[in-house]
Amino acid sequence: MARKTKTASSTTVTPLALSDLHLQLEGLEKEHQSLLKQIKRKRTELNNFVEKMRSLATEVFHRVSPNMKTMAELDAEIHALFAEILTTRKMGKQSQKNIQSLYRSLQMGGIISYKPIDDQEKDDHEELDELFENDDSQENHQRRRQFWEAERDSESPAVGKTDESRKIRQTFLRLAEIFHPDKVKDNETQITHTEIMKEINKAYQEGDLARLLEIERKYEVGETIDNNNEDDLSRKCQTIEHQNQILKNQYEKLKQELRLAKNTPEGSMVADYKKAAKQGVDSIALIVETMQAQTKIVAEIRDFVQDFKDKKITIKEFLAGPESLRSMQEDMMEELMEKMMEEFGEMMNFN
Repeated sequence: MARKTKTASSTTVTPLALSDLHLQLEGLEKEHQSLLKQIKRKRTELNNFVEKMRSLATEVFHRVSPNMKTMAELDAEIHALFAEILTTRKMGKQSQKNIQSLYRSLQMGGIISYKPIDDQEKDDHEELDELFENDDSQENHQRRRQFWEAERDSESPAVGKTDESRKIRQTFLRLAEIFHPDKVKDNETQITHTEIMKEINKAYQEGDLARLLEIERKYEVGETIDNNNEDDLSRKCQTIEHQNQILKNQYEKLKQELRLAKNTPEGSMVADYKKAAKQGVDSIALIVETMQAQTKIVAEIRDFVQDFKDKKITIKEFLAGPESLRSMQEDMMEELMEKMMEEFGEMMNFN
């Protein structure tokens, strides 16, 4: 009589606990891959934004630097002319006082830089400098608060941070053990390992666990486990769960760094530049155009002061100020009045 085959006994039955671990590992792996992709995208976004800030700042500097140089030269010339007028020109006390007042108005209006006229003003200026060195203004408080919040939001507690650093170091050492160029003999492999070690070192120096894990997966040098061994699966689940928590912290830190970068003056400049570009406006060209117009006004003021020094105009004409400055003051007053009227209108509507 032929022996019957026991189909049931020949089938491997997976224990329920093992099956649950497989499902848990699958879920953790999916989360792990998702976090790595999110970090990569956010890291690229941050790097691109920082690079845009640098390139835009460089472009602005190169395009406005000729005007800045000219403005600095004009500024020095105007100061020198006033110094000569006030020290060599013979005039009454009231006239000298009026000229000093005009000189000071140019400085207070931001047309030329500030420079003390006498020793008393120099002492007062130094006292103000000392005062502002210890400035405890709202702006400084805001800047400090942003820094503190960034530190608080982006970092784990001390114990977690130590644990995170330890995990990054363990991953680094494991990869360095595999890819150190001294571990191989042939030149081609040494060259390949040297390039990989550069990536590993850079990621380690930046505390970038995601990049270290990407390298590990790319070259398939991660820990191998027995998928039918409950202990191996449990250990693997714990490892990935721990890594995922660190990756979440890293992702949040990248988001915070990007927010802080966008809130800097340079970051605001990038945002304004992009908005203007969408409307077909070259914002840097507008900056250059504005500076050129300002340079022209300052050059006219320099010529006006030069004419007074050379006695081509009277004290009365000089104290009236150059035409360009008078028209600029009128525009400023009109703008101020318009703003006041707008604010008054808003207050009336509110009431």
